[in-house]
Amino acid sequence: MDNLLHASVSQLRREIEYLDFRPGQLPWARRVAEGDHDVLRELAKALRACHRLTVEPYWDRGRSELVALSTRSASLMLEGGVDLLLRSVCAPQVRWRPPVLEAPYPRRVDVHLEGRGLIITPTVFSKHPVSFLWDPLDTAQPPRLTVPALRRPLAGTGAAESDGATVRNLESLLGRTRAAALRVTAEGCTTSELARRLNVTAAAASQHATVLRDTGLITTSRRGGSVLHLITPLGLALLWTGALTQP
Repeated sequence: MDNLLHASVSQLRREIEYLDFRPGQLPWARRVAEGDHDVLRELAKALRACHRLTVEPYWDRGRSELVALSTRSASLMLEGGVDLLLRSVCAPQVRWRPPVLEAPYPRRVDVHLEGRGLIITPTVFSKHPVSFLWDPLDTAQPPRLTVPALRRPLAGTGAAESDGATVRNLESLLGRTRAAALRVTAEGCTTSELARRLNVTAAAASQHATVLRDTGLITTSRRGGSVLHLITPLGLALLWTGALTQP
């Protein structure tokens, strides 16, 4: 919202000029393009309302997916550097042919980074598998390559969206060992590390991790020959409440 309200008139015009509007909407669109503050505040208010309905109910799960993808990307960087990371970005839609990264686009265009870098942006709401966002008139800002972060469809987590299975899973979580397991994943750990910290068998540690993952409190990603468990924002929020701070 801040970006919208503080956008320059030239940027607003570039964003608006290629959009199609119905005849009755043209006067309003022109006022947006001219940077009319009253209209921009009206647009910001509408976007906030849209966010509450279409994004907010799904955000906890969506952010968990983003955390998982970030963890996997960091592991790839450690294992094989930028080359391995770029080769793993949304294949086969995106192809890394050094020194060129190829991505689908409505028309053929060559974008030279010229030292600006490239921002890889995982998305959870885009209907397009891959998008390339760049402003040919702004050579200072790095382009963005958006790639999907989801491995499964999102389910809402608001009060109206909760279901019996989630409630039962969360109830099964409220035990001493799993509370300790959740605290351990705040630092990141493998299954064997979790078993050692909890003083349980690897099979028991894996079962605890499965329950935590099914409730959206941790994510699990592969790291070499093992898996890495990492707490999600929802899991952190549960720890922050103090509900699981007692050993």
